[in-house]
Amino acid sequence: MIKTGIIGGTGYTGVELLRILAKHPGVELSVITSRGEAGRAVADLFENLRGHVDLVFSEPDIGALKACDVVFSATPNGIAMTMADELLDAGVKLIDLAADFRIKDLAVWEKWYGMKHACPERVAEAVYGLPEINRAEIAKARLIANPGCYPTAVTLGFMPLLKAGLIDPARLIADAKSGVSGAGRGAKVATLFSEMGESFAAYAVAGHRHQPEIAQTLSGMTDKAVGLTFVPHLLPMIRGIHATLYADLTGDIDDIQSLYEQAYADEPFVDVLPAGSHPSTRSVKSANTCRIAVHQLDQRRVVILSVIDNLVKGAAGQAVQNMNILFGLQETQALDRVALLP
Repeated sequence: MIKTGIIGGTGYTGVELLRILAKHPGVELSVITSRGEAGRAVADLFENLRGHVDLVFSEPDIGALKACDVVFSATPNGIAMTMADELLDAGVKLIDLAADFRIKDLAVWEKWYGMKHACPERVAEAVYGLPEINRAEIAKARLIANPGCYPTAVTLGFMPLLKAGLIDPARLIADAKSGVSGAGRGAKVATLFSEMGESFAAYAVAGHRHQPEIAQTLSGMTDKAVGLTFVPHLLPMIRGIHATLYADLTGDIDDIQSLYEQAYADEPFVDVLPAGSHPSTRSVKSANTCRIAVHQLDQRRVVILSVIDNLVKGAAGQAVQNMNILFGLQETQALDRVALLP
C-alpha cells in the first residue's frame, strides 16, 4: 500500500483528491492537514466522504508527512516550496497541485506569482506532470509539478497540430471558459451566486498566471517562437472548462481528424470525438477525461474544442494519474469512472 499524505485538504482540490483516493485499492490515506480545521473529522466537513474517509484534519507536521511514500500538496501557491526540501530529502515523492514548480524561468515565476521562490534549486528537477507529454519522465521523478487546469485543456487541444508543424505557433488563440470552482473554496464577493449567477464575463485579459505556463509547454513542441493570446472567462456553473482554440494552418493535410485520432489512440484519458462534434463540459463532469473535437474551417483555419473537469483532469485526477505512473501502477486505477449526467 502507498502511504499517502495531503497538505491542505479543505479546498475543492483537496476534497476531490480524497474522493478519488478513498476508493484507490493501492493507497492508504495517512495524513491530511489543515491549520483551520485541525482536530475536526474530515467527514464532518465533507459529508460525501462519510463512511469512506475516517481521518481527522491535523496541523501540518513535517515528521508525519515524512513518514509517507507520497505527499500531495493541495495548498495555495507558495506553500509546497517551503516543504519540498525536507520531504524530498526524506525520500518522499511530492506532487504539487499549485504552481510552485511549473515554470522553469524563476524570474518569470516570481513576476507572475509575486513572491521569491523558497527553493529555486528544485525547479529544474521538477517534472511537468502532463502524462500525455512526459509519461517516461514522470515515472522516474521525485517532484511533480501538476499542470494547471487551463493549461491542460489548451495544451492537449493544440498538441497534435503543433508537434506536426502544421500550424503557425506565433498566432495561437485560446478562448477558455471555466466553472466557478476554479476560483477556489474561499469566500469572495465576485464568486457569490448573486454576483456571478446568470452572467458571463472575461477576466484577466491583460494577463493570466496560466499564460506563461501554457506558452512554456507549447514552446517545447516547436522550434519557432510561440505567440499565444489567452483569454479566460467565468461561467455560472460549478465544474468544467471549455477551451475554444484557433490556429492558422501552415502545412497541407488532408485529414486532421485522423491526425488527432492517431495522436491520442493510446491515451486512456483523451477522447477524440467524431468529426463535426461539439463536446460539452457536462460530458466530462467528475471524470479524468479530456474530450476533443477538431474542425477545419478552410485551407487556412482550424478550430479545436477541448473540454475537461477542472477539478479532475485539471487538478486532482491528473495528480492521481501521475501517482499511478510514479509507483508503476495501472495508470487508470481509481480514475476509470463514467462522467455524471445530467
